[in-house]
Amino acid sequence: MGPAGPRRRALCAVLGLLLCGLRPAAAMAAGDERRSASPVAATACWRVEDFVVAQECGPCSGFQMKTVPECSPTGFVERINCAGSKRAEFKSCRSARMEARAFWRFVGAMLGLAAVSGLLVLSRQRVLDRKALEKVRKQMESI
Repeated sequence: MGPAGPRRRALCAVLGLLLCGLRPAAAMAAGDERRSASPVAATACWRVEDFVVAQECGPCSGFQMKTVPECSPTGFVERINCAGSKRAEFKSCRSARMEARAFWRFVGAMLGLAAVSGLLVLSRQRVLDRKALEKVRKQMESI
């Protein structure tokens, strides 16, 4: 194996990790399909019926985080009442405050990245200008 051997092994390792990382997601999706196709599994009433929001979206308490499975995806939950079955259930929701915080974090990260990129461009331009001036100076001295 020549110099391409270690590169080839590294590429295979990266591809293997990517494929292994995708496999659990595919398995979870297949598991969700099996669960939804199962007649025994209870479907959330808000997916199939009209509902009324009884309690607006709010943060889950410590107890709810441990006992209500709908709290785990976002940390926020709302209580709903289904019209047809008269059942009260919890539904995971996304808080406007949480969305705003995520948006401003993203904007801050992009501004930081833009500033760093701008500084790198400026420094690279200065290096290239110095090299061009040095080249012109050497050509002028040789005449």
